Amino acid sequence: MDIQLVAEGLQFPEGPIALADGSVLLVEIQRQTLTRITPDGKRETVANLPGGPNGAALGPDGAVYVTNNGGAFNFHDMGGLNIPGPTPPTHVGGSIQRVDLNTGRVEMLYDACDGVRLVGPNDLVFDRQGGIWFTDHGCTTPEGRKFGALYYAKADGSRIEQVRGGFVSPNGVGLSPEEDVVYMADTTLGRLWAFDLAGPGVLAEPPMFQPARVVCTLPGYQLLDSLAVEASGKVCVATIINGGITAFDPDGSTEHFTFPDPIVTNICFGGADMRDAWITASGTGKLYKARWPRPGLKLNFG
Repeated sequence: MDIQLVAEGLQFPEGPIALADGSVLLVEIQRQTLTRITPDGKRETVANLPGGPNGAALGPDGAVYVTNNGGAFNFHDMGGLNIPGPTPPTHVGGSIQRVDLNTGRVEMLYDACDGVRLVGPNDLVFDRQGGIWFTDHGCTTPEGRKFGALYYAKADGSRIEQVRGGFVSPNGVGLSPEEDVVYMADTTLGRLWAFDLAGPGVLAEPPMFQPARVVCTLPGYQLLDSLAVEASGKVCVATIINGGITAFDPDGSTEHFTFPDPIVTNICFGGADMRDAWITASGTGKLYKARWPRPGLKLNFG
């Protein structure tokens, strides 16, 4: 695969959004910003997002919605790689934010559900109705792991619901082309889950004794991060340790595309034919562009 370096010197980039003018919006978790990368690789700050902006998506109103983990990671250098470390003791929780691209104004939409504080919101995707599916990654504490969950919320701040909880480390989230399945990657398990939908924002009953269907659990020690769906229905998940993108068929078969960083965290699609792929290589602080072998699925408001 032909890989082009677009930008470097980024501080743990994630959440890329491909724009029609050829630029890319992304978050820099460590720098705590929403950033625009122009086609020539220059960096412009769109908004400051204290805490830990983790995922981003364009909403139905043209604003960018951000999952902010609230500063759930410390960062440290490990052999030239920027590594997110344990959750600091000062961490109290995260939120869902809305950023006006014209003014840079930041609005907090949600920081709790049913009176319980969100722990570490991680990634999000909009359905056709303008609803937000988002993951809460949980966090690590000295006593053990706070579990994460899958949520559904309205973009106007009027409704938030935990639709299924008790997961080890929810991360990437995406919708099938027909929007009858929500896919969710679990980082620590290296597992891609599939939640069948009964309707917008409503999960169908899962298989007996299971929280959802298992698409595939990767062998060995491979960690899964954010994801994007192809027009064909394949689910492309950024893969850590075995650095690259793993494309999952809904039947569980996989193929792997290697990128030059063991901490590949995100992929998004764009371009006239939806075959331009932008990949965040977060350990080295780089953004790459590649020609994908198949077109990606166009997002509802992207």
